[in-house]
Amino acid sequence: MSTQDTELLLTGMTCASCANRIERKLNKVPGVTATVNYATEKARVTFAEGVTTDDLVATVVAAGYGASLPAPPPTPAGSADEGGADAQAAADPHDAALAALRQRLVVSTLLTVPVVAMAMVPAWQFTSWQWASLTLAAPVVVWGAWPFHRAAWTNLRHGAATMDTLVSLGVLAAFGWSLWALFLGDAGQPGMTHAFELTIARTDGSANIYLEAAAGVTTFILAGRWLEARSKRQAGAALRALLDLGARDVAVLRDGPGGRVEERIGVDALVVGDLFVVRPGEKVATDGTVEEGSSAVDASMLTGESVPVEVGPGDTVVGATVNAGGRLVVRATRVGADTQLAQMARLVERAQEGKSAAQRLADRVSGVFVPVVVALAVATLGFWLGNGAGATAAFTAAVAVLIIACPCALGLATPTALMVGTGRGAQLGILVKGPEALEQTRRVDTVVLDKTGTVTTGEMALVDVVPAAGEDRAEVLRLAGALEDASEHPVAQAVAAGAREAAGTVGLPAVEGFANLEGLGVAGEVEGRAVVVGRARLLAERGLAVGDEVAAALAAAQQQGRTAVVVGWDGRARGVLAVADEVKDGSAEAVASLRALGLRPVLLTGDHEVVARAVAREVGLDPDEPGTVVADVLPADKVAVVERLQAEGRVVAVVGDGVNDAAALAQADLGLAMGTGTDVAIQASDLTLVRGDLRVAADAIRLSRRTLRTIQGNLVWAFGYNVAALPLAAAGLLNPMIAGAAMAASSVFVVGNSLRLRTFR
Repeated sequence: MSTQDTELLLTGMTCASCANRIERKLNKVPGVTATVNYATEKARVTFAEGVTTDDLVATVVAAGYGASLPAPPPTPAGSADEGGADAQAAADPHDAALAALRQRLVVSTLLTVPVVAMAMVPAWQFTSWQWASLTLAAPVVVWGAWPFHRAAWTNLRHGAATMDTLVSLGVLAAFGWSLWALFLGDAGQPGMTHAFELTIARTDGSANIYLEAAAGVTTFILAGRWLEARSKRQAGAALRALLDLGARDVAVLRDGPGGRVEERIGVDALVVGDLFVVRPGEKVATDGTVEEGSSAVDASMLTGESVPVEVGPGDTVVGATVNAGGRLVVRATRVGADTQLAQMARLVERAQEGKSAAQRLADRVSGVFVPVVVALAVATLGFWLGNGAGATAAFTAAVAVLIIACPCALGLATPTALMVGTGRGAQLGILVKGPEALEQTRRVDTVVLDKTGTVTTGEMALVDVVPAAGEDRAEVLRLAGALEDASEHPVAQAVAAGAREAAGTVGLPAVEGFANLEGLGVAGEVEGRAVVVGRARLLAERGLAVGDEVAAALAAAQQQGRTAVVVGWDGRARGVLAVADEVKDGSAEAVASLRALGLRPVLLTGDHEVVARAVAREVGLDPDEPGTVVADVLPADKVAVVERLQAEGRVVAVVGDGVNDAAALAQADLGLAMGTGTDVAIQASDLTLVRGDLRVAADAIRLSRRTLRTIQGNLVWAFGYNVAALPLAAAGLLNPMIAGAAMAASSVFVVGNSLRLRTFR
């Protein structure tokens, strides 16, 4: 039986148990296999013949949530007007929802602060203060907590219970208790105050109000939801950043009356077979084959190859790479969704969807905790009514159960630790996206390091000058640098930069008769000498003898993974210049620190194996150890390497900086992006190292693990407090002041525990 795959965009989920509920409902449909990702708010569904997408949407709607099929994505080569507008439109609903949640949080906070202050400080309890509290708390309980009430009602209609159910019940119970005490009890009388009587005694609650609990719980939980929503909002940013890499318009060659003429069009209008022009510094518009011209193309953003690739007629080029040299005429071979850039976008999206969000402890326990608390409240009410305690005392005890169980400290447990931990991280150059990332740091045992831009600088630099016997090193560098300074090639620019630095204020001599010999090197006259710089083959063609000594130096440089050129004049070669992508200061120290954390480093690169092995040795890795160096890999292969390590049972962290690392960062259990890299890599990662210093990676993992331990400690305390206080509430012995003080103490403990993260070094 044939099957189809589709994706559903989900709305209405508020916690992980919502995702589990939708997944169960979909999987109950015959012929359907579904996985729901709470973090990305998407469901990936495989369904058999006889099932339609309308059936799938109807199933989700019947479960109490919203679902829709995704709109066709904008093409990577979309025009500035159309592609940008589509991306913006797609982002607007999420931005609007986040802005609305923030507005709800801000207003609720402004109204809640005075309510809590008046309730907890007797000196501020002026005459009729309780009615001022009611005026301020009512909008928070009704409007501020409306998302919880709506979700609780939806769950109730479908026979389910989540943390929203408990929050809504607790808030409404506290508010209802307060209204009853104000209008029917003694709490509404002028001169009423909350005295701090820390005694355990049975009370009917008629003289106490819980407006601060109702408003405070609402505000705390809203703060947690806003932080979570802001983190989830970034989930699709990697894809948008990747699509933005493509060129916006292109110069297409059209046949005209006087021959071929250039016409500027949007890249989305390109079709297979079109000829288009790529000038120096421009992006290649789409995948194609070079028809005319030769140049060096910088593909490091896509392949990780640090040295630009020489291309000429017949060679293939990839969309979004940059032309670093001469003018090219390219024939389009793949456009739109078929390009390599579009395929990489799909890789990132698939990896993000496949990475299941870590289940927060509160969400995991809620499936049991919430029904138990509600059942306990009902049982408490029935028990006291059955024992003749009176309706007032029975109702008071039952509502006390709901209030004491209401997760006030739970609302603070994760957000406060995250705020303090991420704030401290920002001071150290570490950006943490959210709790999902932190939970992975505890289990990581393997760290995959991208080479270019992560372990190395990602820029070519002159690293060695080897003069032939009897030649002056400074003279060789000066003449070669003067000639290379006239070239735009990245290797030439590295040589020229090294020569200028050595020459200082004297500067480099002038060049006459400069010639750029594509793919071979350069030639010209410097101070009356016919100087040639380039491949050994070029010198041989020009009649310059390359002696054994120079040939050996050239071979030695290449063996070390360096790019080397030969310099010659007056009939023979005079020396060898070597350039390389230099290893960053501190990379070796970083590798040692990662090992000290119990992690196994793996060097992964799209560069040549010779280069990779040389870099591995320089940073303290053994290239002969199996699996330590993985070279010559394409972006899709990087994902495959991560998947293979995961299949071996390893929990994998990836550190990278380029577009070519984005899919691997998203696939990894933990992704760390260098802040000096591309936006795509940063958005696809879980942690960002702002300074681009690999040594910060070890600090990031240590900070993440400590923040996670703090969150877990907060949650354990919050649940422990609830569990310990529930028997007192059920027994009708919970004095309102003890409940208020205990709730405040629980929150203070959670905040204080979180603030200890500020001392992280």
